Amino acid sequence: MLETIKQLDRQLLLAINHLRSPALDAVMVFASDRQVWLPVYALLIGWFIYVFRRRAILLLPLVLAAVGLADLITSRLFKPFFARLRPCHDAAVFPYLYLPDGCGGQFGFLSSHASNSMALAVFMGTMLPKGRFKVLRLSVFGWAVLLSYSRVYLGAHYPTDVLGGALLGGLLGVLAGFAYRYWAPRWQQLNP
Repeated sequence: MLETIKQLDRQLLLAINHLRSPALDAVMVFASDRQVWLPVYALLIGWFIYVFRRRAILLLPLVLAAVGLADLITSRLFKPFFARLRPCHDAAVFPYLYLPDGCGGQFGFLSSHASNSMALAVFMGTMLPKGRFKVLRLSVFGWAVLLSYSRVYLGAHYPTDVLGGALLGGLLGVLAGFAYRYWAPRWQQLNP
């Protein structure tokens, strides 16, 4: 059973990796570049402060905790513990890969990019008021999906690395979002 999953994982990786074009290469490299999405996160933090004012004192630590824990758990716990080679370091897959953005670190399970971006997207989807900010919620979720997909397209992760990272990030985002929804009314009563 496990060998079947590994084989399907490799086949899906190669199918996505071989859907290449110069335009897609540019989009996927752009989406995966930390120099691109770190300023976007900084803008979101500024937006949180502007829109939520005093509640941002509660909101920011929760979103930073969700994203920070997603990164910490994937990078410091899962990757060293499972020691699953990235596709670009796996001798069985490497010769068949197209790598428009190089390779990256040695281990890939779970994807930190997928985990971090999904933690943010799910947190925002959980804590933002329903009926408002729909375009923002969809944009952040779309960004998380694009970023996750780019990791497979670029040959940096197997699909299960990305799926597992997205699930972990989603769980952390839900927990942080629920914590915000629980504490926000109490916070507002204490800080009118």
